[in-house]
Amino acid sequence: MPTVPSRAVRLVLDTNTALSGLLWRGTPGKLIDAAKRQEVELFSSTPLLAELLGVMTRSKFADALAVRGLQVQTLFEGYAALVQLVVPAQINPTIARDPADDAVLACALAAQADYIVSGDAHLLDLKRYREMPVVTAARAVQLIAR
Repeated sequence: MPTVPSRAVRLVLDTNTALSGLLWRGTPGKLIDAAKRQEVELFSSTPLLAELLGVMTRSKFADALAVRGLQVQTLFEGYAALVQLVVPAQINPTIARDPADDAVLACALAAQADYIVSGDAHLLDLKRYREMPVVTAARAVQLIAR
């Protein structure tokens, strides 16, 4: 009997998790590396990519980029090429304390993500959005290692 190949785990990283993985590697970097090895699928949307680019160009990250010999545009384009782009779903306002976080939820819903990965308390406090658990990068690494 032929085996059915398992579907890769589908993740949406919030902007801070993506940036952390790109700049400082660490645990979030393991998720990006897993995507490069096609062990997971990363999804994003135009609003999330725009936010990432905006954050990457802040002066406070200039030193971190320079020390690593990285250019904003090159790093951003590499990440943008790694993710699958989705059109965000239309959702009702969900996170009143930080409405910008709704963009992560809208992307995850459109991507039919298995997990939303974040270090943001507003998102983590939800614990799940619809059927999608909101987990830290460390928890996501544990889950995909199974």
